[in-house]
Formats: sequence, C-alpha cells, structure tokens
Amino acid sequence: MRRPARPSQPKPPPRQERVAAFRLGISAESRAALFLIAKAYRILARRWKTPFGEIDIVARRRNDLVFFEVKARDTLEDAAEAVTARNKQRIVAAAELWLAHHPQDAQRAIRFDVILMVPGKIPRHIVNAFDATR
Repeated sequence: MRRPARPSQPKPPPRQERVAAFRLGISAESRAALFLIAKAYRILARRWKTPFGEIDIVARRRNDLVFFEVKARDTLEDAAEAVTARNKQRIVAAAELWLAHHPQDAQRAIRFDVILMVPGKIPRHIVNAFDATR
C-alpha cells in the first residue's frame, strides 16, 4: 500500500544578492557572446549544463573548439581570481562530456579561454587561459 504524499514545504524565495548575482552572470554571458560573435566565433551553446558543472559558452572559430568561462566582477583582478582550480576542473570535465556527445568535434583543436567582464570596460579575452592538465 502506498503512503500518501507528504505536502511539500514551499521553498523560501532566493536571497536578493543571489538573484542579483544570477542576473549579472546572465548579462555578462550575453555581452561576452556578442563580443565573440564580433570576433568571428560561432556560438554553439550557452550555459551548457552537465552533472559536472556548466560551461558558460562553447564556440567554434575555424578549426578551434573553445570552451569559455565568463567572470564578471568590479575589477579585472577580482574577475581573474574568481577562476579557481575547482572551476577549471569542472569545465574540463564538462568539456570531456561535450566531446563525448559531439564526437565530430574531437578532431578540432581544443582550447579553454576566459573572458573577464568589468563594468564600463571592453571584455578581456584570455586565450588558452588554462589547459586540461591543470
């Protein structure tokens, strides 16, 4: 005999700062995507979610397949420091899953780039910011 379902507790609303951070991230990723399109990248995916984590942007340019991490902070230094070793591990693991799901991309040159976003400044694109071994 099945038990009756328990009434679920309503979730508390997200904190204001979490909502603001989420919106800032979405905005930064959108601006980064436009920046990359202007640099002749073809956006393949945005906010690609996996069990390992999320890849902010997956793009292709010529024979390169690039996985982008986008960080928005008040200063370039803060944005750069926000790309942690744990972020890198998650992105690399997610990229491996991308390649498993898109075997046609396995023959491309793979890169991990970072885009740093600071208010009022042109995005800073760091090419080959890290590799899969770090």
